[in-house]
Amino acid sequence: MGKKHKDGKKQKSKKKDQTEYTVVDLSPALTQAARSMRTVLSRNLLESGLYAGQDGVITSLAETDGMTAGALAQKLGVKAPTMTRTIGRMEAQGFLERKADADDARLTKVYLTDLGRGSVDAIEQASSACDRLATLDFSEKEIRNLVRLLKAIDGNLQADAIVLDEPDEI
Repeated sequence: MGKKHKDGKKQKSKKKDQTEYTVVDLSPALTQAARSMRTVLSRNLLESGLYAGQDGVITSLAETDGMTAGALAQKLGVKAPTMTRTIGRMEAQGFLERKADADDARLTKVYLTDLGRGSVDAIEQASSACDRLATLDFSEKEIRNLVRLLKAIDGNLQADAIVLDEPDEI
């Protein structure tokens, strides 16, 4: 139970987790944290009519409007059929539209509609609220270190596969 402050309100205990973690704890902890972030972000986005994963499509198109489905799939790390279904659903919701490319009519590009452009602010607010919740009671230095470490992990995982030495035969 938290201690009471002078004004009678309970204070949160700032006792740090003293558990000794090892590298085997990394994957489960990181996977669970990512799931929790995605769940909270999805819940925050529901009011704007967006579903999980759609925020990435909108933010990508907000940066570079008029991308092909393949380029979007590659940028977001999903397979092309998944992206095609997502685009179809978002087009039906009114967030996106597909148009033939002006220079090469064989290409179809995806563009944000006014509704899609209007949802960028809602995505930023939902993401910001999720970030604040996730880093509650973290110092600025802890947040910087966490982001630096997560980017390093991602870089390691994105790098070309390293050939490990073959184990000696017994």
